[in-house]
Amino acid sequence: MRYLDNRNHDLFSDMFDDMFRGPVTNGSQLMKTDIREKDGKYILEMEIPGYKKEDVKISLYNGTLTVSASHTTTDEEKSASGKLLRQERFSGSCSRTFYVSDAIEDTDIRASFKDGILTIELPTEKKKEEETKKFIDIL
Repeated sequence: MRYLDNRNHDLFSDMFDDMFRGPVTNGSQLMKTDIREKDGKYILEMEIPGYKKEDVKISLYNGTLTVSASHTTTDEEKSASGKLLRQERFSGSCSRTFYVSDAIEDTDIRASFKDGILTIELPTEKKKEEETKKFIDIL
């Protein structure tokens, strides 16, 4: 922010300096993902800066894991007399999809969120239950 003096500031410059205020300034910063394999698990660490845990949703459908996040903020700046000088709104969303396997169930997945990092753990392989030979009684 640029200030002209102690009492007045240059609103025009402020508008352009702060134009991209919000969770991110560049879409390439969203959901960068590191995937590691450790102890029979895949560990996904996703960067979701500016988002809160409540903004993030994880779903599993037909072997596809989808992580999505949406966020809306409003910034207000008022004068000492309470007149609105500036009001900006930001709304954004992002998502990533990974095929994990039809054998993975939602109960196999663990997730945590801390400091803008979403960590998801899931098994590398889930052994399908072996089918046993079933005999049919003859009446």
